[in-house]
Amino acid sequence: VQLLASGGGLVQAGGSLRLSCAASVRPIRAYSLAWFRQALGKEREFVSAIRGNSGMTYYADSVKGRFTVSRDNAKNAVYLQMNSLNAEDTAVYYCAARQNWHVNYAVATNYISWGQGTLVTVSS
Repeated sequence: VQLLASGGGLVQAGGSLRLSCAASVRPIRAYSLAWFRQALGKEREFVSAIRGNSGMTYYADSVKGRFTVSRDNAKNAVYLQMNSLNAEDTAVYYCAARQNWHVNYAVATNYISWGQGTLVTVSS
């Protein structure tokens, strides 16, 4: 599976961005996709996931209520809408995929395929 993440950029605190992750496989609904992020000098951390087929969504506590993950089956893409951004959200954001759902969906090593990352910088 090849993933292409895009949509990062520079935004002021309180602003919004929407990240996109385009997948090379079809149908995307058969795959579980997740977003992770890695800030400079920190470990990669889970942000959000959307389960294959059911479309159930999951969020890290730090982004719950501010970020929304969604899937467009027709466009074979997954999105991460990020609102009320703050400086702590500054990081490189990665999308990841696996074909079968894993109960430990927040663990990065449980994903098989990764996109190249897109940088989000929030200025305060």
